[in-house]
Amino acid sequence: MWRAKQEGSGVLRFRSQLFAFVDVMSRRQKQFSLLMIDVVLAPLAFYLTCAIVFGSVVPKALFDSLFVILCLLPPVAALACLALGVHRIQLKAYESTAILRTGAVAAIVTGTVALSRSLLGLWFPVAGVFLFGLVFFLLAVGSRFALLNLLLWVLRLGTERTRVLIYGAGTTGMQLAAALRSHERVSAVAFVDDNVALHGTTVAGLRVYPAHRIDSLVQDRQIDRVLLAMPSVSTPKLGKIARGLQARGLDVMMVPSFAQLVGSETLIDSLTKVAPDKFLGRRQMDKALPLGAEAYTGKSILVSGAGGSVGSELCRQLILHRPSRIVLFEVSEIGLYNIDRELQGLASGTGVEIVPVLGTVTDARMARSAIVDNGVQVILHAAAYKHVPIVEANPIAGVSNNVLGTRVLADAAEECGAERFILISTDKAVRPTNVMGASKRLAEHVVQDLARRSKICLFSIVRFGNVLGSSGSVIPLFKEQIAQGGPVTLTHEDVTRYFMTISEAVRLVLLAGSFADADGMRGGDVFVLDMGKPTRIRDLAVQMIEAAGYSVRSPDNPDGDIDIEVIGLRPGEKLHEELLIGEGFLTTPHPKIMRAREAGLPELRVAGALRALRTAVATGDSDGVRRVITDCVEGYQPAVAPEALRSNA
Repeated sequence: MWRAKQEGSGVLRFRSQLFAFVDVMSRRQKQFSLLMIDVVLAPLAFYLTCAIVFGSVVPKALFDSLFVILCLLPPVAALACLALGVHRIQLKAYESTAILRTGAVAAIVTGTVALSRSLLGLWFPVAGVFLFGLVFFLLAVGSRFALLNLLLWVLRLGTERTRVLIYGAGTTGMQLAAALRSHERVSAVAFVDDNVALHGTTVAGLRVYPAHRIDSLVQDRQIDRVLLAMPSVSTPKLGKIARGLQARGLDVMMVPSFAQLVGSETLIDSLTKVAPDKFLGRRQMDKALPLGAEAYTGKSILVSGAGGSVGSELCRQLILHRPSRIVLFEVSEIGLYNIDRELQGLASGTGVEIVPVLGTVTDARMARSAIVDNGVQVILHAAAYKHVPIVEANPIAGVSNNVLGTRVLADAAEECGAERFILISTDKAVRPTNVMGASKRLAEHVVQDLARRSKICLFSIVRFGNVLGSSGSVIPLFKEQIAQGGPVTLTHEDVTRYFMTISEAVRLVLLAGSFADADGMRGGDVFVLDMGKPTRIRDLAVQMIEAAGYSVRSPDNPDGDIDIEVIGLRPGEKLHEELLIGEGFLTTPHPKIMRAREAGLPELRVAGALRALRTAVATGDSDGVRRVITDCVEGYQPAVAPEALRSNA
């Protein structure tokens, strides 16, 4: 054992010294060394050929009559290598093209032997000429592969090698195995492939195994990582394979397709190009704002929640109507930074001033200051906590922001002399089963109460369904799930929702603001878009999967790409949403926008509800919050008991 250790230490010293020697060599020195190898190999190959032809280790004929050829070969080999640049080819890049160049050098030196034999009248068999060419070629090629393996052996001194399994024994897998063969830190161990015909065969020097052997291969061959080399396989199937491998505790990496390498579109890019109205189930609302633009032209406008999906689109469209100033009121610093940076570019040269204000609508002092300091005339209130499960688990924060925040901002608008206040509401406020929807309905009551008493400000409400592509909506969620290979999660097979595009929602808000002082309307009105029939979410999921170029996996189509998985309704979710609380619509100047006939709460009831909510928020009483909304919101039926919700949160 002591002797083995001594030998092992001797080998390590040799490898260290060799590594130090190679490491200090310049590129020019390395090229010169390769050139000298070919120069030496040419006469060596001729000597070996003569030894074979003449049957002697020291053939007398070589020195008697063939010594001239022996002297000619080194300069000829040197010139041929220099002309063809063989010496400049790195050992790790020595592949088929480089081998062909070596073959050309071998042909030149072989031609030199043949020509010398004829011109000088030297006796040497024709077969010997061809044998010399073959020997020189094999020595030149073999010496480079030997040097490469020697250098890899030296470079791997003291370094841990990552042992990888290549999943996919096709063209990409073979190219990957060839590339890794000369890598000093990565070692390809074997192939795995689903093609039964390849099982048990050897491809690119590696054995091909079936997928069910992965566990034993990982254990027996100490594999660290799996490389997926199947760019032609669909993304969902690759995602399924990757998740299965990751579940085994393996590190999984994917070899990109050539389309991705040259910059072709990704899955997300292709999905974003699908026209939004494809998912609406109706014609999209006219893109032009037909009337009401004068309500915003030259005005100072404040948009709360300016960094959100709807708020940011409001700001973009407002710039088209040339207000004098847009005040961006936003609680999220990064959201405010992003929308401010974007709008500063859009507003350049238009004369529209962009004013970013970092703050919350629940801060009365800051709300009044933002309005007064900027001479705000129109307020578009888009700030709200809107994610149903999050607000359901955090009712105090939800009610504080959505109800009390609305009252703070609306009071500030009235006190500071603003002309218009428009609340953006949701169809979830109609007979809600969740705290978020109930809080938005209470916010509607707050605005309707102020509208009845206001002498200065015109208050109105805009109510619409889900916005395609907004944060938290199903479109971004489905896109992400499809990009990951599925499954696409569905809360219920029959769940339906009203949908509209962000641009439609914003045009509705702007139109509603201009309608508030039209004939028969004096504020407090609830405006609703004619949204057609609600969309079945399962149909939307199928459309998006097919729009991405995939198919749905089902019992009828077991070879499909992506599963649709039903996970059940989340806390507070309704199976179907509604747009109206009362009966029927009233008309407006726009045929696609209706006005709902809905009675608000009496003034004393609203005041009592706000006092109770402030007390519940101040004391952290979430049950008190739910008691208030149960008492004041018509049709509110909590889908989950408070005790169950707290246990799930």
